[in-house]
Amino acid sequence: MQPVESSAVEARLSRTLARLREAAPQAFDDAVFAARCEQLARASDFAAETLIRQPALLQALAADAHAPMDAPPGLDPDRRDDWPMLLRRYRTAESTRLIWRDVLGIDDVAATLAGSTRLAEACLQTALDALEHEFTRRHGVIRCRTDDGSLGAVQRLVVFGLGKLGGGELNFSSDIDLVYAYEDDGESDTSDHPGARPLDATTYFTRLGQQLAKLLDEITADGFCHRVDLRLRPYGNAGRIAWSFPAMEQYFQREGRDWERYAWQKARPVAGDLEAGERFLEALRPFVYRRYLDFGALDGLRSMKAAIAAEVARRELADDIKRGPGGIREIEFLVQALQMIHGGREPSLRSRALLPSLSALVDANHVSEDTGAMLVDAYRFLRRLENRVQMLRDAQTHALPEAPEDRLRIAQGLGYRDWGELLEALDGHRGRVAAEFDALLAPQRGAAVPDALAVYWHALPDAGDAAALAAAGFVEAGNADSLLRDLARSPGVRGLSDSARGRLDRVLPALLQAAAASSAPMLALRRLLALLHNILRRSAYLALLDEQPVALSRLVEVVSRSALLAERLAAYPLLLDELLDSRVAGPLPDRAQLLAACDAVGAAGDTEATLQALNEVRQALSFRIAMAVRDGRQPATESAQQLAWLADGVVRRVLELARDEIAPAHGEVQDARFAVLGYGSLGGEELGFGSDLDLVFLYDAPADAQSDGARPLDAPRWFARLAQKVVALLGAVTAAGRLYDVDVRLRPDGAKGLLVSSLTSYADYQRDRAWTWEHQALVRARCVTGDDSLALDFKGVRAGTLARVREPARVLDEVAAMRRRMRAELDRSDAALFDLKQGAGGLVDLEFLLQALVLIHAHATPALLEARATPALISAMQQQGLLDAATASSLHEAHAALLSAGLECTLDRRPRRAALSPAIEAARAAITGACVQHGLVFDPH
Repeated sequence: MQPVESSAVEARLSRTLARLREAAPQAFDDAVFAARCEQLARASDFAAETLIRQPALLQALAADAHAPMDAPPGLDPDRRDDWPMLLRRYRTAESTRLIWRDVLGIDDVAATLAGSTRLAEACLQTALDALEHEFTRRHGVIRCRTDDGSLGAVQRLVVFGLGKLGGGELNFSSDIDLVYAYEDDGESDTSDHPGARPLDATTYFTRLGQQLAKLLDEITADGFCHRVDLRLRPYGNAGRIAWSFPAMEQYFQREGRDWERYAWQKARPVAGDLEAGERFLEALRPFVYRRYLDFGALDGLRSMKAAIAAEVARRELADDIKRGPGGIREIEFLVQALQMIHGGREPSLRSRALLPSLSALVDANHVSEDTGAMLVDAYRFLRRLENRVQMLRDAQTHALPEAPEDRLRIAQGLGYRDWGELLEALDGHRGRVAAEFDALLAPQRGAAVPDALAVYWHALPDAGDAAALAAAGFVEAGNADSLLRDLARSPGVRGLSDSARGRLDRVLPALLQAAAASSAPMLALRRLLALLHNILRRSAYLALLDEQPVALSRLVEVVSRSALLAERLAAYPLLLDELLDSRVAGPLPDRAQLLAACDAVGAAGDTEATLQALNEVRQALSFRIAMAVRDGRQPATESAQQLAWLADGVVRRVLELARDEIAPAHGEVQDARFAVLGYGSLGGEELGFGSDLDLVFLYDAPADAQSDGARPLDAPRWFARLAQKVVALLGAVTAAGRLYDVDVRLRPDGAKGLLVSSLTSYADYQRDRAWTWEHQALVRARCVTGDDSLALDFKGVRAGTLARVREPARVLDEVAAMRRRMRAELDRSDAALFDLKQGAGGLVDLEFLLQALVLIHAHATPALLEARATPALISAMQQQGLLDAATASSLHEAHAALLSAGLECTLDRRPRRAALSPAIEAARAAITGACVQHGLVFDPH
């Protein structure tokens, strides 16, 4: 067959070249150009016929094939009958140039797809501009209605491109998926167009959209421009042609289906009012991308895949490059599904185009590098083959050709000896893609749980034998049985949809089995059931546990070992995402990354939404830090430091919000400065889980300064209002909880003093009236956020205060006396448990020792003033010869041991008290010994 096929191909080619030479004989004087024309004619009958009909185009390609063809500069309103011809000839000419560049190897497949997209956009915009001008003359312009009933701003049609047009990767002869929309209801204003007939917005934009589709899609003597598909609009063919933004939002909230989330994932405004279109897509983002890891998206994908597979089987489309097994659609769905699962949490994944999206998934470790490279190669191969099949005769087809001649032409045009060699390469790509796609859709459930537990759960609440629980490992089987029967009877379980109930029926026995195998089965069960009650109505979380056995096993492990994390998971199920986040087991963010994560949170003009989002970020990051503590992946000192840095970022973002709240009414105080100081564990970068924040506020402003707003305030009142707002926002209750409790009692004069101190009054207070214990507190104080220059001035006040020459004996007496009073009031140690913070030889003893040494020696040793955190202070004192190496080492170890034990207590929701283990005894001995060595005796007996 091969010689016959080859002979037929060559005969056809010879006839085509003869016609081309006849159309433009001078162009064929150049042998190189003639050879290029031969390559083109071998690959595309459509391009050859276009050049025969438009010989000037052949001359243009010979001169310069780099510049795109010029779109019609404007369709003449007085020559409307010419519009279809001009658009179609432009489209065929530019399409032929794209074929020329593809066949000759000038463009890669990405450039061809981008060129096809630009061509469609140019035709759309040119046609719409002409039609809008015509509609304005006939019906005026559409204006929205204002609240008082008058006519408002002019509205234009927004044309959304979906599918490959939206993604900027339109294949050569593709149809274009369009949806028409407009901002709001209204009617046309004919005041500037006498005789024009007014229309309401829906009728106006519907007719405009219909005319646009007809102008592009209708077949004339010059063919068609672009095939238009409007079926992706709400309700498909049954829905109206043009929709207002509010109506579309309401539709997606109430009726939106999974396939529409995939469709609108790639949506992009391509003609008309592009800015309005982008605003709508931003509002639609929560419909497409959920705020959590959305494994429920896989169910929708499975349904779509099943429907496509049925269509492929029914219509015998196994050789369809797009819809067949391992085809383009599977690559698209695989990438889009992973974007939808993770994109709500990771904005970097929200690209419309496939290859950038795939690259982002690889960078985020959701796709391995090898798999990513394989999918890129397959995608490029399949899209190039698809283009060549369509370029042959400008047909909207995705099926491999059946005619032997066509097969040979395509194979040879792509550099293969024959069809068999091309088919072998194609089958290799499709097999690898199909395997990867099937792996994504296959439920990743763990080993099946014992039938007895599944049978037991399915029988509840009216039947079921608790012996199944005892056999699984629950010692208190009766209590467990009672809890599970209550769950089965609960309205939450009874009200589940069939699909959600199916997920619960798979998840619950697996959770029972995992809980039974934990170190504390009943404890784990109670905590797991508290969580389940909160997520029953949130199918995405059941989907996560159903689809991801790793998340399920991590969940049981976490809740059985940490009461705090169990409580947070139950209260804020969004944190379940962290169990699967690839970052949870990786390196934890540094200070700059934590600050950037907080800075990035925000919804312009919506303080409540921003606070909730900020709290979600704080919860997620602190959860990640807590997991590192629980897993022993980093020292407690680093975790406490990260928690303090996270608080820094939150306070910094809240200060911006507070300014935004106050400025509209009161303006700003010009040439003034403000700073937030962190004291205590925040200042010492030693924050715990659930710790409050010790804050002090400073300002500096010119005398008699006032704010410049509509209701001006003098500087003291303006900054007091700002500080009050910061405290209120930090403590505001949102759906994600409150950010932090705030303690402001360490300010000058304590509860009796002003909330905000001027820099001058603060310096005077520290110099003249502050007690020794207040200077101790200043050792750990630092500027958390605010004006850099004021932070520098505060640093100077702090240094001047701490470096004052003091009588050592008096310092030691006053520090010891204060510590003894604190011990008497706050130490919760008893015969069995040691108070890690306030007990004798505990963390506060160590803090007091270091603070006393700073107060005594800072005047002669300025290097001590740079450190705030306990480890840094110990190291600084060793470097300055105030602590010998052995003592410094033992204090480092003591601090780490006590801090670690304290964080463990917090994670298990216990008071920070611990049994006297050898490590804790050693820590107490080291701290007490160092205190005595330096003359600090906290317990004279």
